[in-house]
Amino acid sequence: MPHREVIIDDRPVRLAVRDHGGSGSPVLLLHGLGGTLLHWDAVAPLLTGAHRVVAMDLRGHGLSGDGPWDWEAVLDDVQAVIDRLNLDAPLVVGHSLGGMVAVRWALRHPDGPGIVNLDGLRSAETAPHNYAGIPHDELTALLAELKALFDAQAEAMARPLPEAHAAMLPQRALRTTGEGVYVRPDAALAKQIRYDPYFQDGVAAVAGIRCPALFVLATENLPGLPGSVGDLMPAQRAGIRRDLLALTADRPHLRVLELAGSHNMVAEQPDQIVRAVLEFRTETGAGSRR
Repeated sequence: MPHREVIIDDRPVRLAVRDHGGSGSPVLLLHGLGGTLLHWDAVAPLLTGAHRVVAMDLRGHGLSGDGPWDWEAVLDDVQAVIDRLNLDAPLVVGHSLGGMVAVRWALRHPDGPGIVNLDGLRSAETAPHNYAGIPHDELTALLAELKALFDAQAEAMARPLPEAHAAMLPQRALRTTGEGVYVRPDAALAKQIRYDPYFQDGVAAVAGIRCPALFVLATENLPGLPGSVGDLMPAQRAGIRRDLLALTADRPHLRVLELAGSHNMVAEQPDQIVRAVLEFRTETGAGSRR
């Protein structure tokens, strides 16, 4: 099914949207940090048989405009897309950073049809007590290595990309200036998000959700992680699982699904993501609530 590109440019931050069409209740898809709405191209067509499906570029990403990362302003961006495309109470599905936005959306809309959060509850770089199963001295050393890795990535983002590297990325994820080609979001916005307390740990906010919510957790490391970071990530996932299960134990409207695979689950397993969304919709009636 052909999609339709929409630009919403009559507001403080321009928003780029892809309407995949489809029939049924609406689903709005939110990508992760450094991604674009292209992230959903394998998932969206599989949902259009049961849903009207729309994806958007978050502010500072893709073809959307720049603006500071204020969570309430980002939720206003989401509302602007919903209003412009006449989406009636959509199910909001977010991956990583997009999943964090979805949680905030659920808090703003306690009577809404629900959200699906795809591995978007904590950043890798979170407080020491959020990791589980690593002795303190070892954890301190691993966290220092992780910080150094992210600092190096941040420095690289502030420089133009080598031509060969830029050629490997979709144009939608890049920003071209007279000085060269840069990744989006820019280094300043990426830094703001990186050190945002809610980005570093959004698990506690889950307790305030009143609408149906599904949390899909990864079980494996991303491919190609350096050894030290690879040692740290199982402890980060264990901490999320521990804390999330404690919050959801007496809240039956909050569901947890562990999906074999890495954080890159949308690209790795689009069929499984679609199945999880459709089953959640069927079990909760999220597609028909108003």
